[in-house]
Amino acid sequence: MLGFYPRDIRIYEQALLHKSVFVLSEQGHQMNNERLEFLGDAILDAIIADILYNYFENKEEGFLTNTRSKIVQREMLNKLAMKLGLDKHIKSSAHSSFHNTYNMYGNAFEALVGAVYIDQGYKQCKQFIEQRIIKPYIDLEQLSRKDVNFKSKLIEWCQKRKVEISFELIEQFFDNQSNSIFQTEVLIEGLSAGIGSGYSKKESQQNAAQMALKKIKKSHDFVANIFEIKTQKEEIPLEQQDIENITEQEKADI
Repeated sequence: MLGFYPRDIRIYEQALLHKSVFVLSEQGHQMNNERLEFLGDAILDAIIADILYNYFENKEEGFLTNTRSKIVQREMLNKLAMKLGLDKHIKSSAHSSFHNTYNMYGNAFEALVGAVYIDQGYKQCKQFIEQRIIKPYIDLEQLSRKDVNFKSKLIEWCQKRKVEISFELIEQFFDNQSNSIFQTEVLIEGLSAGIGSGYSKKESQQNAAQMALKKIKKSHDFVANIFEIKTQKEEIPLEQQDIENITEQEKADI
């Protein structure tokens, strides 16, 4: 799995220890992988940035940032953890909810990166990511062309057309496993464009943005209303035929 012999096996055992399992250290403190996850999150960001900077020599900062976000997003980390087989080695409580069980894979992956960094240093940790993660599981060229950041795409669409957009947290509640659920509404020129839910604010915003993009693509009337409101604010008269011509082009761009 690692491609090298660990110096301190205990830190790798801790990386696979979910907080739902009550284990005490020799000093009497509860042990879990959260601190390693915190460290691994930062180290993974740095290493992926390092790899992309050298791989895509002529690409701008925005491209590199967007590509990195596709690699370090939670869904991708969960999948990578399972490809490595971490799901078979994580120690957790049998009472963990499905959401927590699924997300703990990505968390453990980040914790593992933190453990490799502490045990082996940056150079070996980067080699681990390159040889054991990127090379077998991620096609950087293909991934860079894959548009998965719905929020960024929606914001870009609105900025290009100079229309106002906002994301509003409209509700927060708990499911039957006491996990926080966030519900976000995205507004374009004050019109409700989509509502999304998720276990984090970011996830709910992404889901709301995805709904908004679908609505823009499918609803001629909705896009027409956006530009009608924008025009009214600017107090510039615009014929309905002009609005229709614009909106047909807007839908074609999605």
